[in-house]
Amino acid sequence: MPRRSRSLEPGNYYHLYNRGNNRQNIFFERDNYLYFLKQFRYYIAEGTAHVIAYCLMPNHYHILIYLRDDSLSVAMHRFTMSYTNAINRRYQRCGSLFQGRFQTLHVDSDNYLLHLTRYIHLNPVTAGFVKKPEDWEFSSYHEYVGIRRGTLPKLEYVSEQIGIHAEYHQFVTLPDTIPLHSIQHLLFE
Repeated sequence: MPRRSRSLEPGNYYHLYNRGNNRQNIFFERDNYLYFLKQFRYYIAEGTAHVIAYCLMPNHYHILIYLRDDSLSVAMHRFTMSYTNAINRRYQRCGSLFQGRFQTLHVDSDNYLLHLTRYIHLNPVTAGFVKKPEDWEFSSYHEYVGIRRGTLPKLEYVSEQIGIHAEYHQFVTLPDTIPLHSIQHLLFE
């Protein structure tokens, strides 16, 4: 695969995303989602980046990170190979699981950061999988509103600006001033 054309700078926020090859599922059962998060923590979140928000959907993922060092591309390659190999073994499949390399969007403002967390957490609602974001298990929304006490997302990046729990729930569920499609159109072009 060709090398990434833009550099990823430590000290910046990035929206990481990818989907299944040929738009097929990358998660087939609950254990797959949990394994993905475990591997992401091991390869990425324990050193390379802090996770700010995430949502795992059946055929794609969204992860908002704060980049801590310049090893993301190598770490993501190792992570992706680890997850793909495990899925291929478990389901007797072969070949690519993901549609190429992971994609990144630089998050260049606090406003964009806040609205991107909203977009990420509302992804299962927008896709019609659930009626409310708290009904989707595989999202950091649960930590933001106090339903779950997980340690993967670092809430302080958003809580300093908007608060958590009731304040964050209100921010996500009230009509947005930035339409979700303004962020969504940038993805998977």
